[in-house]
Amino acid sequence: MGVFDGLATGYDRGMLPLELAFLRGLRRRAFPPVGGRVLELGVGTGANLPLYGPGAQVVAAELSGPMLAQATRRRTRATVRPVQADVEALPFPSDHFDAVTGSLLFCSVKHPARGLAEAWRVLAPGGRLVLVEHTRGNGLGGWLTDLFHPLWCAISRECHLNRETVRTVSEVGFRLVRVEEKLLGIFRLIEGEKG
Repeated sequence: MGVFDGLATGYDRGMLPLELAFLRGLRRRAFPPVGGRVLELGVGTGANLPLYGPGAQVVAAELSGPMLAQATRRRTRATVRPVQADVEALPFPSDHFDAVTGSLLFCSVKHPARGLAEAWRVLAPGGRLVLVEHTRGNGLGGWLTDLFHPLWCAISRECHLNRETVRTVSEVGFRLVRVEEKLLGIFRLIEGEKG
């Protein structure tokens, strides 16, 4: 049983303060414009699913069965197909999706570069990567995320507070299109493109 299996039913309540403070705003700027064939990685409880328009055909990929079950209960205008899958070994053909999305995922992926390389592989040329992530902050934000990382990682067992996700997105080969920062750079909307 994974860490997130036991959190599925209470996850949304626990995240509500962060959602109200700024995550909801980042999500609303990130996901409604995304359409076509979409792969959402680490769909979790499906917080982003109501934001996609009716033109989106979303494959909702999630490793945790209980989280995926919660996601299937979300109302959405998009066509959604749930798939239990590991971001580091995606069961989809290369160059298949118009967009790959995700939120609050790469902090918990064991090998983020491997997961992002898989996102690159399944994304069609010219396709978009759209992420809302928490990352190592800037300045004071970096100091805080570094300070609290060991304790938080020990408690959560999987979540890393100080991942350099923007840099990893770029290193995998995506061309950065937009990076929007909130709360000292700790939360970011990251958009990239596969050239």
